[in-house]
Amino acid sequence: MTELKMQGNNMKNDLTTLASNTIRILAAEGVQKANSGHPGMPMGMADVAAILYSEFLNHNPDDTKWANRDRFVLSAGHGSMLLYSLLHVSGYDVTMDDLKSFRQWGSRTPGHPEYGHLPGVETTTGPLGQGFANGIGMAIASKMTAARFSTDKFKILGNHFIYGIVSDGDLMEGISHEAASIAGHLKVGNIIYFYDDNSITIEGKTEITFSEDTAKRFESYGWQVLEISAYDHDGIRKAIKTAQSETEKPSIIITKSHIGYGSPHKVDTPEVHGSPLGKEELLETKKNLGFPVDKEFYIPQEVKDLFSKRKEVLAENYNNWKKEFDTWKKENSDRAKLYEKYMNNWLPDNLFEELIAAAGKDANATRSLSSKVIQKIAELVPNFVGGSADLAPSTNTYMKAFGAISTGNFEGRNFHFGIREHAMGSILNGIIVYGGFRAFGSTFLVFSDYMRPVIRLASLMKIPAIYVFTHDSIFVGEDGPTHEPIEHLAVLRAIPNVTVLRPDGPLETAAAWTYALQQKDGPVALILTRQKIDAIELSPDFNNQDLLKGGYIVSEGKNKKIDLIIAASGSEVPVAVAAQKILQDNLSVRVVSIMSKEIFGKQSDEYKNSIVPADVPVAVVEAASMTGWGDMFRSKFLPIGMTGFGASAPAQVLAEKFGFTGEQVAEKIKNWL
Repeated sequence: MTELKMQGNNMKNDLTTLASNTIRILAAEGVQKANSGHPGMPMGMADVAAILYSEFLNHNPDDTKWANRDRFVLSAGHGSMLLYSLLHVSGYDVTMDDLKSFRQWGSRTPGHPEYGHLPGVETTTGPLGQGFANGIGMAIASKMTAARFSTDKFKILGNHFIYGIVSDGDLMEGISHEAASIAGHLKVGNIIYFYDDNSITIEGKTEITFSEDTAKRFESYGWQVLEISAYDHDGIRKAIKTAQSETEKPSIIITKSHIGYGSPHKVDTPEVHGSPLGKEELLETKKNLGFPVDKEFYIPQEVKDLFSKRKEVLAENYNNWKKEFDTWKKENSDRAKLYEKYMNNWLPDNLFEELIAAAGKDANATRSLSSKVIQKIAELVPNFVGGSADLAPSTNTYMKAFGAISTGNFEGRNFHFGIREHAMGSILNGIIVYGGFRAFGSTFLVFSDYMRPVIRLASLMKIPAIYVFTHDSIFVGEDGPTHEPIEHLAVLRAIPNVTVLRPDGPLETAAAWTYALQQKDGPVALILTRQKIDAIELSPDFNNQDLLKGGYIVSEGKNKKIDLIIAASGSEVPVAVAAQKILQDNLSVRVVSIMSKEIFGKQSDEYKNSIVPADVPVAVVEAASMTGWGDMFRSKFLPIGMTGFGASAPAQVLAEKFGFTGEQVAEKIKNWL
C-alpha cells in the first residue's frame, strides 16, 4: 500500500492521468453520497475507461441510437458509477444531478445499469456474466448486419466494435464459458473485452476459489489474449489497437489492476468492493491524487476540454458517416428499403391470415404446426432469425429455405447455439438490444430452468425476445420425469412482463406466433406439445380475432344459463371438451380455452365476464402445477393438474394414470359438485 501511495504522489501530471483521476474520484464520490455502492472497480479501471472513451470509442452522445456506433458493455455492472461518470464527461444527457442522485428513488442512475434508464447504457447488467454474453450477441448482430447491408464500396453498417469490461465474477459464472465458446467458434472478431484482474472478490482473494489459467482458457476458445497493466497508458493504447487489428478472433485483454486504486488505505482490500470509502478515506484519496479536498464532484477544465474536443471529432466522424450512408441509400435502393424494414420491425398487414393459412386445419402436435408457421414467417418477415440449443429436429424450428450462421459466415437466418441454453438466451438479448432483428431461441420447456436469468432480464428490459419451448408436459412420456415439466408454466407466468402462450391447435398456434411477432415491450414464451392434439371444431361464426384475446369460448353449454365452466390450455382443451360431452346430459357446461393468462387478464372486464361469469364454478384442467390459477378465478374453483412429478411411460398411459382423460375429468367434477 505504501508503494502505491508513492506512485500516486509521483504520477505524471499529464492529461490522461488527470482525466483518469477525475473519473476515479467522481465514481467514489457518487458512491459516498449514496452511502451505498461499489467504488473499488471504477477506481481500479478508470485509466482504461478514460482512454477508451477519450480516444477510441466511436459513438455520438447526441445520437445515442446511431446504428453504427461502437457499443460499450459494463458487464461488471456493480461498478456502474464508472459508466455514469464516463457518460457525463463525454457529453451525454447525464447531468451532475444524475451522478449525485445515484441509487436514489426516481433516479436515472440505479445501482446497476438498466437499459432504457439512461442514454449510453446499452444493456441491463448486474447479474454477473450477462453483459459478457449480451456483448457477444451484439457482436453477432453487427456481423449479421454487415453481411446483409455492407458492400465492397460501402462498409458502413455493422462495421464497429463491441467493447466491454468484465470482472472475475463474470468469468466465474458458467454463462461466460458458454458464450465465450460460441464467440470463438464463430470467429466474432469485433469483440474487445478488458478483464479487470484485480484478484479480489467479496470474500477475499480470488485465489480461495479461482486458480485456473485464464489466458490458456480463452486461447482454447479461440480468442486473442493480451496482457497489460491497468495504469500503463501506452500499453492500454497498444492493446486496443492490436485487438482492433484482429479481424477473426475475439480479444480479451487481461488487465492487471488494483481494486480501489488511489485509496491509500483501502486499495487491494475486499472492503472497497462493495462499500463506500468513508468520508475520511475519500479526502485522503483526493490528497493522494492531487485533487482539491474542498470541492465535490469536481471536473478540471482541462478534462472538460479533453472530452469536448473528443466530442467534436466524434461529431465529424458521425457527419461523414451520414453522408456516406445517404450515398449508399441512393446507390442501393433495394437494400435501403430492406434496411428500413429491419430497423422498423416491419410486419405485413395480413400476417395473421397468412399464418392461419400456413398452419392448416389438420390435427397435429403444436411443435409441428409451429414449424409450418415458422416457415411462412421466414418467408414474410426478413429480419426474423433464430435457432435452438441443439434441438432443432425436436423443436421443429429450423427455417428450411435459409442457411445457418456458421464460422465466419453471418448471412444465414438459423443459429446453432449448441447445448448452451443460458448463453442462447443472453445472446438473444444482445441481438435484440443491438437493433434490427426479431430473434427467437428454442429448447424443451423443462430446460427453461437454464434460461430463467435471461428471461427475467429480457422482461426487465422490456425487449421482445421469443422463446419456443416444446415438450411441454408429462406427455413427453417415455423420457420420464427428468424431462417432464411440472412447475415451469407457473414459474414463467410468475415473471413480471412475460407473456406465456400455450396453444391447442392450428388456429391458436397461428395466433400465438402473430402475438409474439407483434409484441414490442416484453418477452413471449410459446409452449408447444410433442404429442399430437385432437382437433376441435369451432362454431362456423367464430371470430378468429378472439384468438388474440388470450381466452375464448371453445364450446358453448346447452342452455343460456351456464352451470359450469371447464377452462384449459394447450393439449388439455380437447380433454375438457370430452368431459363436457359426458357432463352435458345433466349440466350446461361451457368450455373455455385460456391460451394466455396474461393476455386474457388484460382484456376488458366486460369481455372477461362474458367468457367466465364471476358467479359460475370453474374447473381448470392443465397437466402442470396449478399455482396461480386460483388468482384468476375467484368463484368456486376446482384445479385439475399435477401435484408431483411425472413418470416414464407412453403418453396415453400417463394420461390415464394421472387423471387427464375426459372420463376422469368428468368424474372429478361430478364428485366436486
